[in-house]
Amino acid sequence: MLTKTLHIPTADGRADAFAAFPDRGQRHPGVLMYADGFGIRPVLRDMACELAGHGYYVLVPNFFYRHGPAPVIELPEYIGEEARPAVFAQLMPLIEAHTAERVLSDADAYLGFLTAQPEVAAGPVAVTGYCIGGLLAMRTAAAHPGLVAAVAGFHGPVGAGGPDSLRRFLSTLTAQVHLGHAETDVTPEALGELNRALDAAGVGYTSEIYPGTVHGFTMSDTDAFNPGGLQRHWDRLLPLLDRTLRSGAQGVRYA
Repeated sequence: MLTKTLHIPTADGRADAFAAFPDRGQRHPGVLMYADGFGIRPVLRDMACELAGHGYYVLVPNFFYRHGPAPVIELPEYIGEEARPAVFAQLMPLIEAHTAERVLSDADAYLGFLTAQPEVAAGPVAVTGYCIGGLLAMRTAAAHPGLVAAVAGFHGPVGAGGPDSLRRFLSTLTAQVHLGHAETDVTPEALGELNRALDAAGVGYTSEIYPGTVHGFTMSDTDAFNPGGLQRHWDRLLPLLDRTLRSGAQGVRYA
């Protein structure tokens, strides 16, 4: 496994980023991975390396780069219940400053950089994200329908902008979708509304609540971590990437 620290030119400066890719072969399908709100840290590097081990070039940008290099704030090694209030007090202004306009401008830069890397194969790419990164992943995929073939979001607030906002960005989405929701993040009624919006968009998707999980279940450095939820995430993500980036086959739509 090879890893790199990189800097991505953007309209507002340079975003630091982490990349992982196989040390065998010449070129690999590209995956843009958005971190959760806590940002790039050892657990995200480990997840990028795990995914890269399955044959992908994985790029993880610091989407808070306007406020400094990652880690933008000092994080404890383990983010437990006692640490969360102080951490979120520092993070929320950064999240609120990351407007939709910034998201889309940065997405252009990230995807342009990813597809230009000599280790990345020609053809479509995928985008995946966690927590707020799940929303960024969906917006990125919707803004690049000719390039992004698959998008996955885990414990992400994909409907945070309300029904009208959701319908607008789903209207341009062509990627195959997987959404893995925490049990505490979405009610069955809200899940039904989201899935009806995905139906109306006409995209291939899976969208499900992961049993027994709370928000942040994929992150092993937090008290939200659920090993079964993390494994379910890999069990959904890897086949999605395989069929869209390798075989090019179209999936069926189901909830």
